[in-house]
Amino acid sequence: MGLGGLVLNLSKPLLNLLNLSKPFYMKTYSFEKLIVWQKARKLAVVIYKTTREFPKDELFGMTSQMRRCSISIPSNIAEGSGRQNPKDKARFTEIAYSSALELLNQLIISIDLEYISEENYLKIRIEIEEITYMLDSLRKSQLKSVDGVS
Repeated sequence: MGLGGLVLNLSKPLLNLLNLSKPFYMKTYSFEKLIVWQKARKLAVVIYKTTREFPKDELFGMTSQMRRCSISIPSNIAEGSGRQNPKDKARFTEIAYSSALELLNQLIISIDLEYISEENYLKIRIEIEEITYMLDSLRKSQLKSVDGVS
């Protein structure tokens, strides 16, 4: 077993302590470096944990909808980063933005239905607002490169 095997067998807490969330020989893709993707990824985890507390009869309703659109945000950022054409990149960023707005709508309805606390609602809403602001800025910069302005 080489060094790679040793790194793979380290416990997750130890990897975090060493700041090695993945083995050192793995490639880091461009989307992984984007702060907006990192925030969107964390938001998806928060949504999954939050919806665990929703009523069981919402499993195929609100729970499923919120989880799908929360995953859609970082997924579209990642997929768009693989596109060569700046217009294509911007389109995926736009889809991520739309998914964030869809999530916000469902979050508002969740508080109306008393599925989440106001405190949790406000925390998540602030995260969504930060992410949508960053997505809007990213999209504008992607479209500027289409116009020849960098």
